[in-house]
Amino acid sequence: MVRALRFEGNHALDSYTLSSAISTSNSSWFATSWLVRWLGLGEKRTFDEQEFRRDVVRLVLLYRQSGYMRVEVDTAVRRTAKDVFITFQITEGPPVRVTALAITGLEGVLDTTSLRRELPLAVGQPFDRFLMQASADTIATHLRNSGFPDAEVLRNFTSDADSLRATVRFDAVPGTFTRIGTIQVQGLDRIDTTTVLRSITLHPHDIFRQNQLYESQRDLYGLGLFNSATVAVADTGLRGPEDTLANLVVQVTEGPRHQLRAGAGYGSVDCFRAQAGWTALNFFGGGRSFDLSARVSKIGIGDPMNFGLQHTLCHYLHDDPTSDTVNYSIGATLGQPVFLSPRHRASIGVVAERRSEYNEYVRQDVGANATVTFNALRTVPVSVGYGVSVGRTTANPAVYCLVLFRCTEGDRSSLSKTRRFAAVTVTAVRDQVNSVLDPTRGSSITVNLMHASRYVGSDPFYEFNRGELEVSHYYSLNRSTVFAWRVRGGTILQQNGLFTGQAALFVPPEQRFYGGGPNSVRGYARNGLGPVVYVSRQRTISGPDTTYSEITAEPTGGNTMIVANAELRFATPVLPERMRVALFVDLGQVWERGDSSVTVRGVRVTPGIGLRFTTPLGPVRLDAAYNGYPGELGRLYFQDDSTKNVTLVSKLPIRSSSPAGFWRRVVFQFAVGQAF
Repeated sequence: MVRALRFEGNHALDSYTLSSAISTSNSSWFATSWLVRWLGLGEKRTFDEQEFRRDVVRLVLLYRQSGYMRVEVDTAVRRTAKDVFITFQITEGPPVRVTALAITGLEGVLDTTSLRRELPLAVGQPFDRFLMQASADTIATHLRNSGFPDAEVLRNFTSDADSLRATVRFDAVPGTFTRIGTIQVQGLDRIDTTTVLRSITLHPHDIFRQNQLYESQRDLYGLGLFNSATVAVADTGLRGPEDTLANLVVQVTEGPRHQLRAGAGYGSVDCFRAQAGWTALNFFGGGRSFDLSARVSKIGIGDPMNFGLQHTLCHYLHDDPTSDTVNYSIGATLGQPVFLSPRHRASIGVVAERRSEYNEYVRQDVGANATVTFNALRTVPVSVGYGVSVGRTTANPAVYCLVLFRCTEGDRSSLSKTRRFAAVTVTAVRDQVNSVLDPTRGSSITVNLMHASRYVGSDPFYEFNRGELEVSHYYSLNRSTVFAWRVRGGTILQQNGLFTGQAALFVPPEQRFYGGGPNSVRGYARNGLGPVVYVSRQRTISGPDTTYSEITAEPTGGNTMIVANAELRFATPVLPERMRVALFVDLGQVWERGDSSVTVRGVRVTPGIGLRFTTPLGPVRLDAAYNGYPGELGRLYFQDDSTKNVTLVSKLPIRSSSPAGFWRRVVFQFAVGQAF
């Protein structure tokens, strides 16, 4: 059995690349580690003497193809009665470097100056044959995206191992400048040809561009109407050298007209949840979709589905007043895939829902919305939406008392009565990551702006502007290590509104910013970051002395927020393809800008460590973050449960005591998916 396989002296090529190029491979960790080897688990790889000798030749050829002509590969093999320990000792030597690189045949066709900057191979680099092929493919791709579908690129080079010099020349043969001819659609049964032709960006007499064939194919898949879709040049091998038109064939296979979906799950802030949906595709033609969906959560703890789980499986929610009733959402959406242009989409919908945020607020409303997504650049879709709803929001009484000085039940009822809320939103996303579930390279930028006022149909009670920006970046340090960071910030600019005859500044609780939790600053519980008030629900009066007990910290959220995260993820020795470790540092804060009574100052920094397990649904993670900060300063209020009134006990802020001991300051977070 191959117990160990190592590479020494390799710098230009990493060990993963070298191990992938040879036949000999190492046994799995379970089969090689002395800790668990006795269990008999893991795949055992046997040693083949003949293949091992061939591996030396394979490594030499790989290095020479990469430009290292003087490479030497020696081996060291240590044998025991049952195991073999192998070491490849590599002396790379100096590489052959490219001293000149020429491109011919593109005069008057492409700008070679800008094209050179995109080539993987450049002057001064090692003469890598793989990069030379990739460079030729890059030139050919540019030609095929500029009206030359039959373009070819010939490679010529001279290489001298003695002088360590190489010259490279690419001879481009563009062929005939071509436009699109006819477009034929095949494979349709129930869907009309017009729907397909409207959904692609290709038109007769347009300049032939290979990338538009791929984009049109992707757009057809995006309709959800087809199980397969291909867009290609018809009779590719029959085109003559003088042909200036390329006829296209769109071949599709229709999928089912209706889709039914259902799901169930469990979450610490949802208890048990279930959802179902039904979608009609090509609804009345034109590729439209009509979707009905329903979702319910807080099953097991909220009425009318309270099964008494608040002290067992749903213990996290046992003291959350917003979880006394189930959350629900029932909606219908009509989607138009082609709106003004094949790249733009539109949708309208109606929804009735009850949603809550842990320990913060409950929102019940019925509303409608319309959204248009403009995707002219493909890389930066911009969505413009308008939504209007009629409903009410109820929040923690202490929040109303602190933020708006409405401390009696009568005053609060005027804040939480049914009102009309309308807003215009603009969202722009530039997403260039390589994976939605578990990105390892690329970046993402999201901008979200909201305006609510009487000018867009909202009740004058709601007048504010809200902006939020999120930037994240992912760096692949090697094949199993990723460094990622994210910065997220937002602010709310309030305007004057009128209610109860007074001018006031009010932002509904569901639009305020909250921090803390598994996808924010992980050293704080969900919504636990930022300003707080302390609420006592029991007092004992003994002569001149009053004792307050049953005091809880109630987060209030804020109108300004900043969160930054940095995380290093790397593979573990155990199951390296399935399990990773993450070292992270989170920092952030939530402020109530313009309120001198709020005493939050500075940002909070919480370092931590976590485990990531790869599943078909994405990474499942367990994080542990250390929070060494004492509780935030906040005013103490007394809430009379009989009258529902809230009274300020003292203007001097207090804070909760810090947990004693290291482990009591560690906050554990469990979630599905990466934190960002």
